[in-house]
Amino acid sequence: MKAAVYDRYGPPDVVSIRDVPTPEPGPKDILVAVHATTVNTADWRFRAAAFPGIMAVPGRLMAGVFGPRQKILGGEFAGRVAAVGSDVQRFRPGDAVFGFSGQRAHAEFVAVRADGPVAIKPPSLSFAGAAAVPFGASAALGFLRDFAKIAAGERVLVIGASGGVGVYAVQLARHFGAEVDGVCGTDNVELVCSLGATRVFDHQREDFRAGGESWDVILDPVGRTTFAASRTALRPGGRHVFLEFGLTEIVQALTTSVSGDRRVVIGVSGDTREDLDLIAGLLETGAVRPVIDGLYPLERIVEAHARVESRHKRGSVVVTVVEGP
Repeated sequence: MKAAVYDRYGPPDVVSIRDVPTPEPGPKDILVAVHATTVNTADWRFRAAAFPGIMAVPGRLMAGVFGPRQKILGGEFAGRVAAVGSDVQRFRPGDAVFGFSGQRAHAEFVAVRADGPVAIKPPSLSFAGAAAVPFGASAALGFLRDFAKIAAGERVLVIGASGGVGVYAVQLARHFGAEVDGVCGTDNVELVCSLGATRVFDHQREDFRAGGESWDVILDPVGRTTFAASRTALRPGGRHVFLEFGLTEIVQALTTSVSGDRRVVIGVSGDTREDLDLIAGLLETGAVRPVIDGLYPLERIVEAHARVESRHKRGSVVVTVVEGP
């Protein structure tokens, strides 16, 4: 099969398309013929060994000290089940599915656990649209529901509201009954409004902290704010939630958990089958929709990596492996 492979850390062009063996599914696995996958921030960081802050050392140890242990990236996929293991009852060959693979999805086939974060693709959604969803939507769901503990009627501000996590955070916060505002660049204001944001701050022209407004939750998936600078924008009992964090945020999370009425919240979200099933239902009803920055065939995956590394993408950068809907 063809796959996007990298043997060393570096810029996008360390990735190349090669022929590699097709994976063999184990008894509890399914083999998926990949129709679409994505390049996301995690793929960029693993490819470049560009782990932020306090994660620099553990990230490199996890990825491989002298070179990548796993040479095929790609954590999101959508495609059709090509084969099932002997113990699998949940799926059948031909099922259209989407989900997480951890890595290895930048290829024509990927083997994943059948009891893992994999769900039946909503019929109304294209394979490209389905591939754009799992990482961003699951992260947004976990951080809003489990870490921020969002409640109906609260006011939520999403930093980087046009990014891979932000576009789903806006939609999910609205689904949970919150009033949602967003922060993004000039070119993406209209998009974020269309996703349900009541007010959108153009960070190139205005500072959300300057007008004296305040929120119950400030969700920052992109690491562009600090608690010290944004504390006055939190209401009493407010939570400043970071997806990217360093030692400063860890210390602040510990200290504010026992003192003060405004808190820093950090965590690491898990990718579960139950959450993906929930998200599939929201996609089918139209409560959540995918946002695609662009489509790149597998042969142009280097360009997709470059687009993600620019940090200016809106939604997801999708890589098509099989042409068609």
